[in-house]
Amino acid sequence: MNVLIALPTYNEKENLELMVEAIREVQPEAEILVVDDNSPDGTGDIAESLAGEDSNVHVLHREKKEGLGPALVAAFQWMLERDYDLLITMDCDFSHDPKYLADMIRLAETNDLVTGSRRVPGGGSENWGLVRQLVSAGGSLYARMMLGLPVKDVTAGFNAYRRHVLEALDFDALFTSGYARQIELKYRIWKGGAKLAETPIVFPDRVRGNSKMSSGIFFEALLGVAKLRLRG
Repeated sequence: MNVLIALPTYNEKENLELMVEAIREVQPEAEILVVDDNSPDGTGDIAESLAGEDSNVHVLHREKKEGLGPALVAAFQWMLERDYDLLITMDCDFSHDPKYLADMIRLAETNDLVTGSRRVPGGGSENWGLVRQLVSAGGSLYARMMLGLPVKDVTAGFNAYRRHVLEALDFDALFTSGYARQIELKYRIWKGGAKLAETPIVFPDRVRGNSKMSSGIFFEALLGVAKLRLRG
């Protein structure tokens, strides 16, 4: 398959070049799209430099920071305007290890959406405190129970989307942002009849840079799940 790997970024100057190198080591022919939300630390300039050295690296500059949800839609739209079969979204902070890409691409040959999952046998997290683990597990269980989703790691951002499931999405109907967008996408794709699969990953805490997670994002996700349930 013709694979595009999307890296949404905001202030990831310490990680971007290292991440592109790591992807190249395991998937040398895959194309990479950096979706940068006008990072003040110069991440966009680093992306342009990488693109100048490698014709398979592309950069999509966005005018301002709008959050993960709009950045994902921008990546989807960019991909659909070109000839790609599969889009993989992953974090740039090495919480998502490129070593799992091969398994995800293989599973995507027979599934419509593949999720790199912390919550299936063989998956997990590293260097997380007890409170963070409980909040993450509780939030995921809440979303699954509310929506009936068969995916165990509903907030996961390491996902492989077949082209036809993105073509079927109504982007204008999406109403969540942040990490709630990850839940909404899985829910809408599943409700559309897609075949979903999960593959285990170990999710370490970031080593460089600052986390984008906040209590506001968490509560926005809880409210987003309730709205999804009400709208069916």
